[in-house]
Amino acid sequence: MQVLVRDNNVEQALRVLKKKMQREGLFREMKARQAFEKPSERRVREKAEAVSRARKAARKQAQREGLLPGPKKKERTPRPNGNGGDFNR
Repeated sequence: MQVLVRDNNVEQALRVLKKKMQREGLFREMKARQAFEKPSERRVREKAEAVSRARKAARKQAQREGLLPGPKKKERTPRPNGNGGDFNR
């Protein structure tokens, strides 16, 4: 995993790195590896994850087919960044 540091802005690079690690599931995996998981518990967890994935896929398919309403859109509000509040980045 690689993050570029621009203009010596290490804080922003760390935020980007944390977000990438979160998206990859690294924190969840580290937490899971802190303690031993019995094989029976692992099977139960993996089965529950598979059921959850299947439900999510079925829900998305139903939304695409128009059987369910789509997800609600989040409205973005501009954040001030010192330039009078516009989005110039």
